[in-house]
Amino acid sequence: MTSSAATDQPAFIEVGKEPARRIAVRARQGGSPGLFWLGGFKSDMKGTKALALDAWAAEHGRACVRFDYSGHGESGGDFLNGTIGHWLEESLAVFAQFCRGPQVVIGSSMGGWMALLLAREIAKRQGDAPGADASPQSSASIAGLVLIAPAPDFTEELMWKGFSPQARREIQEKGVWHRPSDYGDPYPITRNLIEDGRNHLLLGASIDVGCPVRILQGAQDPDVPWQHALRLAHRLPAEDVVLTMIQDGDHRLSRPQDIARIIAAVAEMA
Repeated sequence: MTSSAATDQPAFIEVGKEPARRIAVRARQGGSPGLFWLGGFKSDMKGTKALALDAWAAEHGRACVRFDYSGHGESGGDFLNGTIGHWLEESLAVFAQFCRGPQVVIGSSMGGWMALLLAREIAKRQGDAPGADASPQSSASIAGLVLIAPAPDFTEELMWKGFSPQARREIQEKGVWHRPSDYGDPYPITRNLIEDGRNHLLLGASIDVGCPVRILQGAQDPDVPWQHALRLAHRLPAEDVVLTMIQDGDHRLSRPQDIARIIAAVAEMA
């Protein structure tokens, strides 16, 4: 684990079988509960929300761990080879190696799906015993989830089901289709991403994460409709789940007032 003075340069770990994926991690030591950041699809750990949370952690003496999925940011690998399964494996590895004690897991967009999968996998490894180790190598547990415009099942519900017949055909026949994006260059959507995503779908059944959940959703989000967040909330246990609808909020929720709401949700659990 890196020291609190070394967060400007990432540490690297190898995840997965040959060829292993080189994952960049920035870990700030501090008190508990720590913060564990899970970014979105095609985003990285230097985004506005991630940096704001790291700054808050530094100010309050809290631990904070950020990393880039393979094919993202400072991590190795080709984005075209990325799948939900690979990125979940990396999330679990970073959580086990860099986190100690209770953690507030903050997931943005795809990171919200990752956070839910992470919590479910840790609960499975713990034998549904809250507070136990996440794995034999880790003493970390999950104190709560803060989900920002969460996008569970997005590869199926928000991509595949909405794609045109031409886009679906291109994915099936060529293995990749480049989807136009409002945030930069077109996104390559691969057949592997879509097919692997079906192995990790959550919204068809109840989701028992074993901890409090706070969801922040923009009503003007063009990428993850507010109805998607409501559907997720209905799949979570009734106790200690709060959905906050930000009427003028977009998908990024990176304005100063949005950052303040996110930090308030984290502080409530911390």
